[in-house]
Amino acid sequence: MATKTHEQISGVPFSPADSATLGATAVLQVAERLYAMEPEWVVFFREVLGVDGIVRRAFAAPESLIRFECSPQYARIREMLDDLRTRQRERPAERETQRVVTVRMPRSLHETLKAEAEEMRVSINTLCISKLLKMLDEGERRELSTPRMAAETGEKSRTEADL
Repeated sequence: MATKTHEQISGVPFSPADSATLGATAVLQVAERLYAMEPEWVVFFREVLGVDGIVRRAFAAPESLIRFECSPQYARIREMLDDLRTRQRERPAERETQRVVTVRMPRSLHETLKAEAEEMRVSINTLCISKLLKMLDEGERRELSTPRMAAETGEKSRTEADL
């Protein structure tokens, strides 16, 4: 049995813009489910708008990302992020105290981070925090798997060997 096309079912021609709208709607639905869980704004940002977030995965091509960023779905995601940030400001007692870290880096690395942040339309600080969180998450996953793998092979983990 042949699969019917969108045009055959609805009588309306299907265009690439329709595909983008469907993708934008799907991304918004995921963001709304996460938003309903009332995460910290940083978690919401990382999972939705971050470097490896659903938006970047769904709209990998720069042109499609730019189109999405002009959509009402993107505007709604930004509203949700703003709301989470406002809520967090209103509950300062529950929030962890922020600290400042100064990082010295080569000018070329700074320029690369600056360009990436501008492309993503976020601050360098936000970009760096997102990247640090990603590295910490990956590091924790590695740490969780290292002792089990070491136990299976009879090797000591790096922390045990250092003691």
